[in-house]
Amino acid sequence: MSEQNQSGLQETFISHLVELRNRLVRASAVVLAVFIVLFAIWPGAAAIYDFMAQPMLNALPAGSKMIATGVITPFMVPMKVTMVVALLVSLPWVLYQAWAFIAPGLYLHEKRLIAPLIISSSLLFIVGVAFCYFFVFGTVFKFINDFAPKSISVAPDIENYLDFVLMMCLAFGLTFEVPVVVIVLVRMGVVTVEKLRAIRPYVIVGAFVVAAVVTPPDILSQLFLAVPLCLLYEVGLLLAPVFERATRAPDSEETA
Repeated sequence: MSEQNQSGLQETFISHLVELRNRLVRASAVVLAVFIVLFAIWPGAAAIYDFMAQPMLNALPAGSKMIATGVITPFMVPMKVTMVVALLVSLPWVLYQAWAFIAPGLYLHEKRLIAPLIISSSLLFIVGVAFCYFFVFGTVFKFINDFAPKSISVAPDIENYLDFVLMMCLAFGLTFEVPVVVIVLVRMGVVTVEKLRAIRPYVIVGAFVVAAVVTPPDILSQLFLAVPLCLLYEVGLLLAPVFERATRAPDSEETA
């Protein structure tokens, strides 16, 4: 390889690194700006944590509150919650920066593949988190509180509650990405729709195993995770052939 070609490759690599750095800076700047607004201006870190804690407070007896066992926990926990919310709010912008970085190197049919996946992935993740917060938490916390012996006083620690909520929201957010995973596997030719339909019984068993591992040891939590996972798997099987036909490369592009 000539020195001129090596120099050109090096310049191209450096330009890609610079572009990647710029995209990361833009994404991080928006996340930080949203965090500052949420934390210090409106609605405030305390209000955000109170909103996150509301499903648990609704399940506890009237007048009950959570506890904080650490010295700086009342400050650090709301700050962590606010950062997570800022990242969630900024998710469309972050994914757009990722899309803008890879888009120049894609064919037209590849852009038709990537753009809908980025949009649907962010929407499905947010829907999964909302489903967990508005539906699952209220039912599960009430079930646990009703099951607890009357001789004890339930007062969850705010840090433990945060860890539990984040784990559950992440589990449900990723569960709702199942249709996207199925579509990508079919579109890339890794597996066929017929094969995915044939392994449906194993997927159902796997869904309940995953639900048993990542959720609390109560049947309601496991059902709330396993059943949507199975249903979303079926949605992916229905949409995968349609998406594959819609994003198929033209003959001219394939030849090129």
